[in-house]
Amino acid sequence: MRRVESNPQFLKSWAASAVEEILTYFRFLAERGCVGFECSKPTLDMIGAWGRRKKIWSETLKEIRTDLGDCRRCRLSKGRKHIVFGTGDPHARLMFVGEGPGYEEDQSGEPFVGAAGRLLTRIIDAIHLSREQVYICNIIKCRPPGNRNPMADEIEICYPFLKRQIASVEPDIICALGTFAAQTLLDIGSPISKLRGCFHDYSGIKVLPTYHPAYLLRNPEKKRDVWEDMKKLMKALDVRDESLSQDLK
Repeated sequence: MRRVESNPQFLKSWAASAVEEILTYFRFLAERGCVGFECSKPTLDMIGAWGRRKKIWSETLKEIRTDLGDCRRCRLSKGRKHIVFGTGDPHARLMFVGEGPGYEEDQSGEPFVGAAGRLLTRIIDAIHLSREQVYICNIIKCRPPGNRNPMADEIEICYPFLKRQIASVEPDIICALGTFAAQTLLDIGSPISKLRGCFHDYSGIKVLPTYHPAYLLRNPEKKRDVWEDMKKLMKALDVRDESLSQDLK
């Protein structure tokens, strides 16, 4: 029988169970108006973060956005209407990274609000989360003309800001939506069809590549593959899956 000390997976599971028991007890006290302990939401959130990686980057998303400013660092600034920075929980456990803004995103300044965005919302709903509970952004922050693919130099200029966003949010998992997101984050040239379906690593953060929602609109038969990916994501996040047969219609 292995010693507990030599089984990190057991220790991780035990620690997560212990934290959940503490949270459950403190919530019980808070619901009954207990004043003998500090049971405020900030305290409960702090306890819930025990065991997660220690932050090594102190920037906030607001500070990063301020530094980005009215960006004129590449040619895409000439044709854009809005910079599309990102939206959602600044401390989300799950971060979705897409390719770049489309027409509707450029008009609104928000990521994933067009037809592909509505499908992404349904995907997030299907994994028992909401858009407010995740963080959503893109590899590039300005719409390419005619929704063309981003060029290598455009990605190179914009990518440092995404890295800073990731460092600020510090998610447990990044879901890379589509070829450009996956290849950029993983620094690899493999197609999305080869990368999806399993976890990869980005600076100690799990990365799960899957098909982009816009691709699913053109190829609805691939929705089943994305749902299989989402089940793996839910398992990694320890989200209870109550509808394994659910389709992403």
